[in-house]
Amino acid sequence: MSASVKSLLSNLTSRGPHRVLRGNLAIAGQPGVVFTPESGRNLPAVAFGHGWLTGAGHYRSLLEHLASWGIVAAAPDTERGPIPSHLGLAADLLTTLDICTGVRLGDGEISVHPERLALAGHGMGAGAAVIAAGQRRVATVAVLFPAPTAPSAEDLAPKLDIPALILGGATDLTSVSSNAIPLATAWDGSAILRVIDKASHSGIIEGRRILAAVGAGKHEPKTARITRALLAGYLLATLAGDKTYRPFADPEEVIPHTTIIDLEAPDEEEPPKLKVGQLAALLRR
Repeated sequence: MSASVKSLLSNLTSRGPHRVLRGNLAIAGQPGVVFTPESGRNLPAVAFGHGWLTGAGHYRSLLEHLASWGIVAAAPDTERGPIPSHLGLAADLLTTLDICTGVRLGDGEISVHPERLALAGHGMGAGAAVIAAGQRRVATVAVLFPAPTAPSAEDLAPKLDIPALILGGATDLTSVSSNAIPLATAWDGSAILRVIDKASHSGIIEGRRILAAVGAGKHEPKTARITRALLAGYLLATLAGDKTYRPFADPEEVIPHTTIIDLEAPDEEEPPKLKVGQLAALLRR
């Protein structure tokens, strides 16, 4: 781990140099929000999908953070109920990208380059981003603490030859609520699976929500800060082409507070399972 990477991570946990503007996607017919730098032409953009029983408002700090670093960040605010359509959210993510590229944002001083687009999301929104990427090619996909979706993101991953960043939480990476490992393993393109220390899948959600009220996951400020920094660095490297942040798109780079999962490492063989009779014989010895 180099001192420069530590410095870059520390820098990225703070807001970037751009003043941030907020807009309403509903003006263009799509419920949701968009955050942009104050000005800029041919900017990179990312459409972000929210998690289950949340909405775009629960990711405001994340979206503002990306915009402060020069990335247009937009999020549809649909499929918020207990039985959401993952296909519907994927379609709304693509509509959101269309708005970003087809409409002059701000006071007309902001434009997005049509080839500098990414899809991203959290939880079910991460799966929706993968579904959307299967319907339209983008430059990259960023998957934050992904959860299972229908259709299955793992089934689509072998057809995606674009780079991807997949973030998981160390506390629940192998739980039924996370499909980060199978998704990364199935991905056809270059995929980075990075696990954030002591993080849970719900740690980046901001504000009050239904599940937090019953103790099912609460906001984790440290998890949120590290996630924002990792996502900003990755998108700056892949979308903006900023070589300064290349370590965040390097699958072998050691970054503080995270662990890289080697997707090509051989699986450890499980010890043979004993039959009931064999187990009883051992216990009698």
